[in-house]
Amino acid sequence: MRTIRTIAEMRAWLGNCRAENRSVGLVPTMGAFHAGHHSLMRAAKDEQDAVVVSLFVNPTQFNDPKDLQNYPRSEANDAVEASELGVDVLFAPPASEMYPEGFATTVSVAGLSEILEGAERGPGHFAGVCTVVCKLLNIVAPDAAYFGQKDAQQVAVVKRMVRDLDLSSKIEVLPTVREPDGLALSSRNVRLSSEDREQALSLSRALFAARDAVAAGERDVERIRAAALAQIEDPEYLAVVDPLTFSPLSTIAAPALVAVAARVGPVRLIDNLVLEPVPAPVAT
Repeated sequence: MRTIRTIAEMRAWLGNCRAENRSVGLVPTMGAFHAGHHSLMRAAKDEQDAVVVSLFVNPTQFNDPKDLQNYPRSEANDAVEASELGVDVLFAPPASEMYPEGFATTVSVAGLSEILEGAERGPGHFAGVCTVVCKLLNIVAPDAAYFGQKDAQQVAVVKRMVRDLDLSSKIEVLPTVREPDGLALSSRNVRLSSEDREQALSLSRALFAARDAVAAGERDVERIRAAALAQIEDPEYLAVVDPLTFSPLSTIAAPALVAVAARVGPVRLIDNLVLEPVPAPVAT
């Protein structure tokens, strides 16, 4: 595996790939790899001829300077793991390469970026995400880019950006990877104490309670939310929304998304789950 730090070198390497008619998959990450990242790399490896994993802790998407400072960084270990998974290139540029002096352009998606995560993290969060993802898609020009379902709103924003700007890369979304006890994997989990980790399970328990309520036939969103809220104290939000627009729902008649965010100890965690109502059997 090769580690590349500059856009010019990345494009030169990609030029050789294209000359050989090799398809390219991109896995955008901020590093501190876990099994969720590994699943994205494996999918890219299975489906594409060459795999690029970007490793860039993007400063423009952090609304809290302490969160940026404390975000886990483990490039040496990440490189070993990516290499073992058959990744071809680890693209790990410095901030000065991605945002050179005089950088003045921002990509933003109106509406969808302003609710839930956008409301909690500030208007610059998803603008930072969109700007860096747009740059990565332009630099790598992958046939497909691979994202995890855990960041569902981010995925929805990126998909809208790709559609609106007529970018050619396909966006592939893989299921959230969880610990056996239900905790969604996150790079931030390493900052949880043992007590915090136990408390963190309340997020997935709330989601599973919502899922169970829907499976039992409940369709009223307020009652579904009540079942979920019984499992978690003081979330920043717990919403049942349309999975594409993130508009709030009052009843569930089609697949919906339940999303939750909460602070646990020093860490802010998010999670979500798709709710799929089963149609009632037709009387015969």
